[in-house]
Amino acid sequence: MFKSTLNKGIFIPSMVFILLVSIISVLYPEMADKILNVIKNFIFVNLNWVYVWSVTCFVIFLVYLLFSKYGNIRLGDNDSRPEHSFFSWIAMLFSAGMGIGLMYFGVAEPMQHYTSEVFGLEHYVNKAKNAQLYSFFHWGIHAWAIYGLVGLALSYFAYRLKLPLSLRSCFYPLLKNKTDGAWGNVIDVFALCSTFFGITTTLGFGVVQINSGLQFLHIVPDTSFIYQILIVGVLVSLAVISALTGVDKGIKLLSNINVILVVGLLLFVLMLGPTVFLIGSFTEGLGNYINNFFNLTFGTHVYDKAALPWFYDWTILYWAWWISWSPYVGLFIAKISKGRTIREFIVAVLVIPSLFNFIWMTVFGNSAIWFDMNIGKGALSAVAGNPDALMFQFLEYLPLSTIASFMTILIVIIFFVTSADSGIFVMNSIATKNAVKSPKWQTILWGGLLAILALLLLNAGGLKALQSMTLITALPFSIIMLLFIVSLLKALSIDQSYYDRSFSKATVPWSGRLWKERLKLIVATKDRKSVDFFIGTLVKQAFTDLQTEFAANGIVANINHHTNPVKIELEIKYDVINNFIYGVETTSKKVSNFLIDEDNLPEVQEKGAFFPIAYFGDTRESYDIQYFTKNELISDVLKHYDRFMDIVSEERNEMFVSSNSNEKAD
Repeated sequence: MFKSTLNKGIFIPSMVFILLVSIISVLYPEMADKILNVIKNFIFVNLNWVYVWSVTCFVIFLVYLLFSKYGNIRLGDNDSRPEHSFFSWIAMLFSAGMGIGLMYFGVAEPMQHYTSEVFGLEHYVNKAKNAQLYSFFHWGIHAWAIYGLVGLALSYFAYRLKLPLSLRSCFYPLLKNKTDGAWGNVIDVFALCSTFFGITTTLGFGVVQINSGLQFLHIVPDTSFIYQILIVGVLVSLAVISALTGVDKGIKLLSNINVILVVGLLLFVLMLGPTVFLIGSFTEGLGNYINNFFNLTFGTHVYDKAALPWFYDWTILYWAWWISWSPYVGLFIAKISKGRTIREFIVAVLVIPSLFNFIWMTVFGNSAIWFDMNIGKGALSAVAGNPDALMFQFLEYLPLSTIASFMTILIVIIFFVTSADSGIFVMNSIATKNAVKSPKWQTILWGGLLAILALLLLNAGGLKALQSMTLITALPFSIIMLLFIVSLLKALSIDQSYYDRSFSKATVPWSGRLWKERLKLIVATKDRKSVDFFIGTLVKQAFTDLQTEFAANGIVANINHHTNPVKIELEIKYDVINNFIYGVETTSKKVSNFLIDEDNLPEVQEKGAFFPIAYFGDTRESYDIQYFTKNELISDVLKHYDRFMDIVSEERNEMFVSSNSNEKAD
């Protein structure tokens, strides 16, 4: 019997819906495509404003957080630090977010805008500028704001509030404990289905591009289905192997390799293409994007009816596509972003990938337009509608085109694998409610389902129907994402006030009555032995006196002793709210060489100075208590206990004082 971590309330409904939609798309592809396309077109034509306003709100909200007081809040405990290097972090989120898409549309989108009838009456220079402008718009800040919002919400609630890494957790400030029930399951089922459909369709189209490239290089004779089966079999197998090794190994390694290859291909085209034109067009294009940012953001083309079909087929389709992908990409970004500050997260997710996309679209798209205008005499424009082969035909205009084409196929293959392995990883995480460790057969199951359904849909022509289904799901999820903003604002506001809460006015400040004794302590040698002695005598006695007095008032207080480092805790345990903890431990810090060499300063050991540091159960900033007398230490503990009782008595602080913290500590 197989061991399983799959949650039945999520897995079974998801599988029923996924298989039902997929079977209909396979058996009745034309009918399914027709029906779903009608629904999609109705949404795009009549409700496109929902997408426009939603994406606008996402951008405004993230920019607000970037410059707000909340930017310094860490996605985790206040003392947590990132698990991955900055380069690996950027590489992984980029590979999961837009890897295959850039390879597929890097040349195709600018060329299709350039040849579009919407811009047909304008001079070719203006057409080229518009092609670059709208490529920037569709692949820039707005797209990454969609991913960033979901990733930020998930990271915050999972790592800051110790909730499961699940979309349901993003509603905790609004739904409280209801997120653990049926409502939470519905949200996760939606996320799982959306993720599965998005990855299946993208991988299906990725296989077609790989097959087309291999045919272009005469590695395979044609693009028949048998070769697509072989491609999917090999690549999904690699994806499963990568997913089994985990984020820290396979996914990170492949992402790092691919970013290096992508930058190499980018520099290759930049150096051997129309370099001066590209640098100039990037500069002008960036300025054009900044100047038109608000017009693009709020634009609906309502006054230009001739442009409306183009608007639906490009801008609205892109917003729907990014939104439908955001549960998957957001979950993966959150998985690798623990320990970052909100400001660091937004800059890295919003600005850096957008800037790279601008460079990519300029180098590949503008190079293709330049070749088309000056060398090809319209040859690339003639095949702009065939994006599967367009990239490879574009590379024919460059030296060493065969090598560049091989590199392109290798990049697409690795992007394929990284998208699939991170997708498998995320889907298993959703279906298991973020189980710490799952059996390997579950990873193989997700990989097998992706491969089989992608191939069946490719063979039957049902990918477009599934793509329409994916785009339709974006409408309700855009509303869900707006609620994420409400939920995050509520939580961040409470977070800020929670950690900024000062002591009550009833507490007694430190007096100068014992200033002579304190001066002796200041100039005394602060070695580990003396600090350990301080904790073992004065602190222990203070805690013992407190324990006795708490017991006299009907409260059980425990004293916990630890070694290496030496520390002692006064803990009051609770069943519903988190425990009250006041602890003191020996800690050290490096000191300046100036302090070591200065004769007219207290003697300092070269290894550093040691201090008794007070710490608390909620990761607030600790501080030095070496100058406290026993009674002052008792008073300080009571200050924190008074603050604790004041906070837990307020209903709005429930998310910070839940028993989740106790479970983690135990």
